[in-house]
Amino acid sequence: MDEIIEHKAHARVGLLGNPSDVYYGRTISFSLGNFWATVKLEPSDHLIIMPHPVHDLVQFQSLHHLVNRLQNEGYYGGVRLLMAICKVFHSYCKDNNIDLHDRNFTLSYDTNIPRQTGLSGSSAIVCAALSCLLDFYKVRHLVKVEIRPNLILSAEKELGIVAGLQDRVAQVYGGLVYMDFSKEHMDNLGHGIYTQMDTDLLPPLHLIYAENPSDSGKVHSTVRQRWLDGDEFIISSIKKVASIAEEGYTVILQKNYPKLAELMNRNFDLRRSMFGEAALGDLNIKMVEVARRVGAASKFTGSGGAIVAFCPDGPSQVNLLEDACQKAGFSIQPVKIVPSCLTDVDKSTLSNEGINTRI
Repeated sequence: MDEIIEHKAHARVGLLGNPSDVYYGRTISFSLGNFWATVKLEPSDHLIIMPHPVHDLVQFQSLHHLVNRLQNEGYYGGVRLLMAICKVFHSYCKDNNIDLHDRNFTLSYDTNIPRQTGLSGSSAIVCAALSCLLDFYKVRHLVKVEIRPNLILSAEKELGIVAGLQDRVAQVYGGLVYMDFSKEHMDNLGHGIYTQMDTDLLPPLHLIYAENPSDSGKVHSTVRQRWLDGDEFIISSIKKVASIAEEGYTVILQKNYPKLAELMNRNFDLRRSMFGEAALGDLNIKMVEVARRVGAASKFTGSGGAIVAFCPDGPSQVNLLEDACQKAGFSIQPVKIVPSCLTDVDKSTLSNEGINTRI
């Protein structure tokens, strides 16, 4: 029991269908190998949550330094995330009669996921921490894979973070995942139906993001309320967004890349019509338009701050995109897709409802 446990969870890209995951929709997402968070668990005499020397900074050079830091980074680091998943994990195990030993540990974390880029940096920390807890308490076989995204989301909800299951599913499963969050599944199972797909089905993609993005956390607010209020335009638009992921599933299996480009663009256009340009932000819209001016398909990876782009015309178009991003001051890099991270033990926990082999 003296062994140090360390787990990694990657950033994720919402390829098609977002943000319909929070509206009983469908999405396709994948784990992004370019960025990740790691959590380390080390047995110790007392239970200790270690603050990160950069992300949980409490010592400053001056008052100006403190204020500048808060304006750019916000008040929150990762300590609260680690504490929240510990609480949720404990509650889940207690409610489900899963016995936990009484030994203690020290949790620490690190991350290189750019802040406020819509790449799910917070949930990556929580996901990696949950994996550490499952192994430390030796209960991985007792907590179903399908349930784990719900636990991660519950931890974030404890902190007032507004989000859906999509990000957490992609990070728990790894690889490329098609997700069906229809109300029937959510009501009957408590989770969606998650289908893993072959990552080799995807064409080369690029990630574009701003070094100093605006906060992406405001994007869902008004649309969510309008949906709850029964706004017909929002409800019909969300259904169209969900249908894009459903159609995209077949399109990806067929490697119909021109159609994939069309679906990516349509996904963003629907989002733009629902949220409005003021909510999306000038910088976020500019990233999309920079890509589109060279003929690339583009859409948000999440709720803003970064986009995923596809150049259907190949390397020459990629060169044009790279030049355009450099001139606009955006970072661009080829997307690295992480394969599925499920172990044999993880797969053994999958229920019949959660197993879908349409690959």
